Amino acid sequence: MTHGKKNIMLILSSPSGAGKTTITKKIQQKYHSFKISVSHTTRRPRSNEIDGVDYHFISQDKFKNLIKEDQFYEYAEIFDNYYGTLKKNVDELSKTNDIIFDIDWQGTKQLSKYKNLNLIKIYLIPPNKTELKDRLIKRNQNSSEEVKRRFNAFDEDIKHWKDYDYILINENLENCYKQIERIIASKKQEIISNFQKAL
Repeated sequence: MTHGKKNIMLILSSPSGAGKTTITKKIQQKYHSFKISVSHTTRRPRSNEIDGVDYHFISQDKFKNLIKEDQFYEYAEIFDNYYGTLKKNVDELSKTNDIIFDIDWQGTKQLSKYKNLNLIKIYLIPPNKTELKDRLIKRNQNSSEEVKRRFNAFDEDIKHWKDYDYILINENLENCYKQIERIIASKKQEIISNFQKAL
């Protein structure tokens, strides 16, 4: 499948509570070319989530069939639920848009195998573990058991920083966002230059 040659694919990964969702929304508000790749998942929707907007919610059986049919660019099992990025959706979207992937290190590793994708891989981390725990509790979306589980996963997640192009510490949201803007601008320039050379 040919992807829009000048379109970029931005991977944003982070431990839960590092501010990734807020930054993703800011990017979308400023750059209308960016669309979020909506993942498929087997987890139950939260009360504020909409099918097809936040996730495509499907059954375990359906998800496993899609794996068998090699329909995913990447998928992972996280906290007893499956999450995956459907090839068909990405290929369609990338013809006319830049794409943001909100995926973890497992998904990033799998996507990196596809050399035809213009990937920028950014890993966001909170300033420290205390800050992370505070943010998880304040989010109020998770039970105390889940907060504990996500907090404990942090040490495992952080081992995979080497798979990313950039590691950003999200101490100040605005500064962190500005750094990402600079990275996007630089990658866009590089793609346009390469495109012009190839003409």
